[in-house]
Amino acid sequence: MMSKQILKVGAFAVLTAAVLTACSGGGDVAPGPAIDLTTARGTLVANPPVILASFPTATDFQNVLNSTASGKGLLQLAGAPKCGITFHYMEYNTVGAVGEATNATGGIMVPSGTDPACSGPRPVLLYSHGTTVEKGFNIASPATSEAGLVAAMYAAQGWIVVTSNYVGYDGSRSTYHPYLVGEQQSNDMIDALRAARKAFTAVGANDSGKLFLSGYSQGGYVSMATHQAMQTKYGSEFKVTASGNMSGPYSLVNTFKTVFAGGVNAGATVFTPLILTAWQKAYGNLYTSPSDVYESAYATGIETLMPGPLTFTQLFTTGKLPTKLFANGALVTPDPSLNALFASGIGTPNLIKDSYRQAVLTNPNNPAWIAAAKNDLLGFTPTRPVAMCYGAQDPTVFGSNTTDEARAFAIHGAQSLTTVFNVEDATTVGPTLAGAFAQAKAGAAADPTLGASPAERVLSAYHGSLVPPFCNLAVRSYFQSVLAAGL
Repeated sequence: MMSKQILKVGAFAVLTAAVLTACSGGGDVAPGPAIDLTTARGTLVANPPVILASFPTATDFQNVLNSTASGKGLLQLAGAPKCGITFHYMEYNTVGAVGEATNATGGIMVPSGTDPACSGPRPVLLYSHGTTVEKGFNIASPATSEAGLVAAMYAAQGWIVVTSNYVGYDGSRSTYHPYLVGEQQSNDMIDALRAARKAFTAVGANDSGKLFLSGYSQGGYVSMATHQAMQTKYGSEFKVTASGNMSGPYSLVNTFKTVFAGGVNAGATVFTPLILTAWQKAYGNLYTSPSDVYESAYATGIETLMPGPLTFTQLFTTGKLPTKLFANGALVTPDPSLNALFASGIGTPNLIKDSYRQAVLTNPNNPAWIAAAKNDLLGFTPTRPVAMCYGAQDPTVFGSNTTDEARAFAIHGAQSLTTVFNVEDATTVGPTLAGAFAQAKAGAAADPTLGASPAERVLSAYHGSLVPPFCNLAVRSYFQSVLAAGL
């Protein structure tokens, strides 16, 4: 999940600058890639993958960051690049929500340079991205803000980064995206890594055998689900060194209870149809027709609306989605800020019919609860180190997701393997990072382009813009400590 201010900390506003510096063979004609048209999971379709852009030296990459204000800000947080980066784009085969064969695309970021961090055996980071509604999203491209953030934080510091666009996005043939279907999403990432490994020799990626998992928002959920799958289903193939999962909706049953009780999170009218459509595709029993769930103004075409051609903002300005989830019944709490948030998601026109809402609320065996429980991650007991990072005031993915997961890990006896970072809390992230986050919040509060009041401005920027760079910084430091400890 992610709000409409999706990772605006990125340094790459346009792909043009990257393409201009892309590798070229001059007048020579390079041999074409080897093509594999088989459909087995993890197949890499073209090897070597296409190069989208290359910044051969750390200086090249730093110059790109310094070319924009957002890039300079990212550079201050991430630190000076040690390595150049080559961005590779790949297509691979995987499966959909019911095990049907399909394809997806993704990327490999390969560090290069003379610094010792950039050569020799390197750790691999399998990174899962946050929610996007646009079909053409491509995290392999340095034009994508989230790719810029990940490149600066990890690839430029010597990590080999493998990413996926997920089934349903970019060049995927699938007509839907299996949003928060834990088994499929973990299979998708596993197959991306399998395919990338087939390309490592050709792209100059020297894998040290240290495997780290991370992701933000939806990606935090996906990275946690991938950790679970690698441990429980694919343990003979993968050994996770550690995972660093950020602001993920791990506690799906409790989150659904809060939202359907009237505690509507920011962006709920986007996330809810993404979830319900995916679970309907996976299990086939959430509803007979979309008109059972959605008000008539929105029911037609909603299952194919996302991912699609419209941006987050256009979904609302074109009337495809309303901003209100339910017609009435906001949850009232002792916290005034939560009351204002929850009330903002209640009213008309609204997306979800009251009849469907009541059917869910009054029946503990409603298929929506069964699906939520099936994809809930609170039953996972890690045997390798796990970090979670979040912001306690997150209006989009409630902080209770992280605290619920941490509590579950402790109950399961994995407390010693668990580290929790709250960017609002200096006792967990340190005074320097917490202070910088507080300063960033103050800057958002003073920016009139983000909302009418300081509180609204922070609310609008919190999940998508404010938290991601600071959580990535905390997680990177955690990963470095795991490496240093030889765990």
